[in-house]
Amino acid sequence: MTRSIALLGSTGSIGRQTLEVARELGLTVAALTANSSVDLIEQQAREFCPRLAVLYDKAAAAELRERLRDTKTQVLSGMEGLLAAATAEDADTVVTAVVGMIGLKPTLAAIEQGKRIALANKETLVCAGTLVMDAAEKFGAEIVPVDSEHSAIFQCVQGCRDRSEIKRLILTCSGGPFYGLTREQLAGKTRADALRHPNWTMGAKITVDSATLMNKGLEIIEAMRLYRLPLRQVDAIIHRQSIIHSLVEYRDGAMLAQLGTPDMKLPIRYAMTYPYRAETPDRTLDLLSCPPLTFAAPDEETFRCLKLARQCAAVGGTACAILNGANEEAVGAFLRDAVGFNDIPALVEAALGTVEQVSAPTLEEILAADHAAREAVRAHIQ
Repeated sequence: MTRSIALLGSTGSIGRQTLEVARELGLTVAALTANSSVDLIEQQAREFCPRLAVLYDKAAAAELRERLRDTKTQVLSGMEGLLAAATAEDADTVVTAVVGMIGLKPTLAAIEQGKRIALANKETLVCAGTLVMDAAEKFGAEIVPVDSEHSAIFQCVQGCRDRSEIKRLILTCSGGPFYGLTREQLAGKTRADALRHPNWTMGAKITVDSATLMNKGLEIIEAMRLYRLPLRQVDAIIHRQSIIHSLVEYRDGAMLAQLGTPDMKLPIRYAMTYPYRAETPDRTLDLLSCPPLTFAAPDEETFRCLKLARQCAAVGGTACAILNGANEEAVGAFLRDAVGFNDIPALVEAALGTVEQVSAPTLEEILAADHAAREAVRAHIQ
């Protein structure tokens, strides 16, 4: 069970909820990191008294350092700071809740220290899953997923004696705010429209990914890497109510599902306490009052990001890093109102057709593919 955490991405949605769980469980916080949110990370640092606080932005870090002069918290910046937080000796668990490829190097650094990784940064496994899982095996690091879907799968395979018994992993998907719309109807959707998720409260990037269904595509790739399964054994279905968080189908026809309220503190708490379960102070699922549970196949022709993700999952290599990097850049442009909603899959597809792919990449080649994908999207936007 976790005693002390280094929290990478403390000011985002997952980070804030992780600190709620840390408070509830009485965990020590060794390190906090964020991008540039000086006010919020100062509040967090004054409450949890970490040995280290990191702001990636150097100017913001300088301001934070001045504000925390009356404390014992050391303030660092940049990738150097993230790596210091990820390898903090006084943290037994590293919660990687940063968004995007920036989480890859710190996660690998923490793995090399043999720490438990509470993984909420899906891009790490999407882009470099083979490298990450091989490193975890080599250094004896335990990876416990925090994403609700992957936590559900993780819980459902606890009683599995042999992975060969698994027939299929089934990830559920709410369908986002645009479920049932046509591609023509999607064309006029705005940033504000895309951020109105029907069930979950999340950060802007992941909420847009949920609207395009790219999030589910990334999760399919992540599940393949976590459980070392081929694409044919990982599926996704639309489940609008977000009550069943995912399922495992076994070869004898049995299906195990994890149910619960759409509350990220449940998988966060489990990642902190695994293999034990702690009492929750939050509202739990009432089966007598929950709505009927429905299921449908995703529309991959309208929501083309899911189709592109499946194609990249089948290809492997740097295809997934290109997919992810292009998507991050395209979503960022959409959030700045620089492109339309339907431009997101178009820009990703263009990058996949432009950037050279490598079949068995090194870390350097993965990072180069990510950079090239972003550059390709920027060039198309200009």
